[in-house]
Amino acid sequence: MTFSIAGRCGRTGQFGVALATSSIGAGGRCAHLRPGVGAFLTQARTDPRLGPVGLELMAAGRSAPETVAAVVASTEHRSWRQIAALTPDGDGAFWTGEDVAPPADGLLLGDAVVIGNWVASEAVIAAIGAGFEVDPLAALADRLIQALESGEEAGGELDPLQSAAVIVCDPLYSFPIIDLRVDRAAQPIADLRDAWERWAPIMDGYLRRALDPASAPATEDLEGHR
Repeated sequence: MTFSIAGRCGRTGQFGVALATSSIGAGGRCAHLRPGVGAFLTQARTDPRLGPVGLELMAAGRSAPETVAAVVASTEHRSWRQIAALTPDGDGAFWTGEDVAPPADGLLLGDAVVIGNWVASEAVIAAIGAGFEVDPLAALADRLIQALESGEEAGGELDPLQSAAVIVCDPLYSFPIIDLRVDRAAQPIADLRDAWERWAPIMDGYLRRALDPASAPATEDLEGHR
């Protein structure tokens, strides 16, 4: 099963998600973001089709609570789903179906929403939220990964973790500036942290490649190889 967080940075306007789970490759199924619109998480016995539905509702001006309520009302097998939504201004909401594997719960913070199921205890949910708030001035990706690390330290999931992901949108870009995934590993959160620490110093160079390729750094300058 899965624990996850969607959060925003009031300083930069960035928003993003991070998740970890015992399932393989969950980042591609559970995390849905659209720049300028928001983030939508779908997990437990997840239906990836719910993510685009939630994003379309938010794009049409629905609040996070309205979006979650509308998705739940229109969804078959809703009792097996756990979902959450976050808008770019920090409006959040979540819902947990009655057939989702317990312990299962969620938490609303000022700039984030946390959900989790099949976790060691409800203390894991609280720890994820506390981890996100450790350093409000840190980069959003750091805060999101710290949230996962804190959840894992509090007991994490009842089954061994296999995959993790972090995705971040920035108001200056029409595509996610961070999209890092560990699809199968023995220590996926630690590997995700390593991937972020490798990506952070070269991220601006790759963003320049998208916007101004003629002046962007060469591969050997970014990665140390051709």
